[in-house]
Amino acid sequence: MLTHPCVQLDGDVLRKGLCSDLGFSDEHRRENIRRTGEVAKLMCDAGLTVIVACITPFARDRRWLRELLGIRYVEVFCDCPLTVCEKRDVKGLYKKARSGEIPAFTGISSPYEPPDNPHIVLHTAQGTPEDGARKIVDYLQQNANTVQ
Repeated sequence: MLTHPCVQLDGDVLRKGLCSDLGFSDEHRRENIRRTGEVAKLMCDAGLTVIVACITPFARDRRWLRELLGIRYVEVFCDCPLTVCEKRDVKGLYKKARSGEIPAFTGISSPYEPPDNPHIVLHTAQGTPEDGARKIVDYLQQNANTVQ
C-alpha cells in the first residue's frame, strides 16, 4: 500500500483559477499545460506525489512534461472511444461541441493525438474506476525505485 503525501490537480479547477485567462486555442492549451506542469513540478519538488487530471491533447506538450518532470512523470492514457465519452458526458460539453456552441473542442473540432508510449493504458470503456486506480497503484509499487 502506498502511503505517500499526495495531491490532485484537476484540469477543470485549474481552468477556473490559475488559467482563467486562457481560452482553447492551440497556444492557450499549450500555456494551460505549461502552467499545470510548473505547478506539478513545484509540488513534486516539495516531496508530494502529484496526480494531474487534465486533457493533454498534443504530443509535443506531453514530451515537454516528460522532460520537465523526468523520472517523476508517469503518463496514464485513458483510452476511451468517443462514443462512450459522449454517453458519459454529464456536463453536456460534447453536445454543445457538436452543435458548434463550443469551438475547438478536443476530439470533436480540435485534434487529440494519442500518446505513442504511455506508461499505463486504461481502457476505460471496460472495467471500473477502481480497476483503473488499482492498475496505477500496481504500476507505482512495481516501479517505486524508478518513479520518485
